[in-house]
Amino acid sequence: MIMDTEPDIVLRATSLHRRLLLWRGGAVAFFVLACIVAVGRVSGGGWAAHRAPHLVHLKVQGIIGSDEHENIEALNRARDDDSVRGLVLEVNSPGGAVTGGETLHDAVAAFARRKPVVVSMGSVAASAGYMVSVPASRIFANRSSLTGSIGVILESPDVSTLLDRVGVHVDQLVSGPMKGQPSVVKPLSPEGRDMLQGVVSDLYGFFVNVVAQDRHMPVARVRELADGRPYTGQQAVPLGLVDEIGSMDDAREWLARKAHLSDTAKMVDIGPAATRSRWQRMIKGIASAVPGAEFVLKESSMLDGAVAIWKL
Repeated sequence: MIMDTEPDIVLRATSLHRRLLLWRGGAVAFFVLACIVAVGRVSGGGWAAHRAPHLVHLKVQGIIGSDEHENIEALNRARDDDSVRGLVLEVNSPGGAVTGGETLHDAVAAFARRKPVVVSMGSVAASAGYMVSVPASRIFANRSSLTGSIGVILESPDVSTLLDRVGVHVDQLVSGPMKGQPSVVKPLSPEGRDMLQGVVSDLYGFFVNVVAQDRHMPVARVRELADGRPYTGQQAVPLGLVDEIGSMDDAREWLARKAHLSDTAKMVDIGPAATRSRWQRMIKGIASAVPGAEFVLKESSMLDGAVAIWKL
C-alpha cells in the first residue's frame, strides 16, 4: 500500500487549485467575449454604423416623473448630431408630474425647431403625455388611443378624523397661515383651499397656453376642450388635438418623407428605454446558449407586461 507523503498532498492540492483558477479565468473570458459579440450584434456595428443620415426613436412610456433628464439628454444629443434627420416620439403614458412634462415638452420643442418630429401615440397619451406630444409637426394616434385629459389635479389626504378616533393629537407650528396648507393631520382651511386652487389654476393656464401655441388653436377653443376629459384618437382628429389616425409605421414613413430620406432609412432607438431594451436583448443573446435560460427570461418579461396598472 502506497501512502502519499505530505509534500505529495501539497503538490496535488496546488495543482488542483491552479486548474480551478484556469477554468474560472476561462469562464470569465468566455463571458466577456460573449458580451462583446452580443453588444456588437445589438448595436449593429457601433456608433460608426449610425454616421449615415438616419432617424431616431424615443419612447416615453409609463408615468412621467419629475426628473426626465435621461430622456432630455438623449434628445439634446440627437438634436446636435448632424447625421440625425428627424425624431419619432412614441408616447404611451397617462401623464405624470407637471414639471417633468414641462421640461420634456421643452426638450421636444427645441428639437422640433431644428428637425422634424412626429408623434405616434400608443394606447394612452393623456395629460402630461399629451403635453410632451404637442410640439410635433404631426401627431398620429390609433382610433382607440386615449389622449387629451388636459388639466391639472392636486390631491392631499387628510387623516385628522382617524387620528381623533384613536386619540392622537398633533400640534403643528407654522410661520404663517398658508405654510401648513395642505396638511395630512389638519383639515384644509377655506383660505388654504383658495390658495391651492390658485396654484392649480395657474398650472392649468400654462397647460392650455402650451396646447394653444403648439397646435395653433385659439386659447378659448382649447379651454372648451380642456375640462379634463380624455378623447379617443377618433374623436381627437376632428377636434384638432391629433392630426391623423395611423400606426407607428405610418408615422415613420411620414417622417422619412419629411426628412427627404428613403422609406428604408435606418431608425435608431435612443433614451433610457432603448438602453434597457439593448441590455435585455444582450442578456437573451448570451443566455440562448444555456438550455432553458431563454424560456425563463421570456416568462419574466411576460410578467412585466401583465402588471400594467393603469385602468379606466
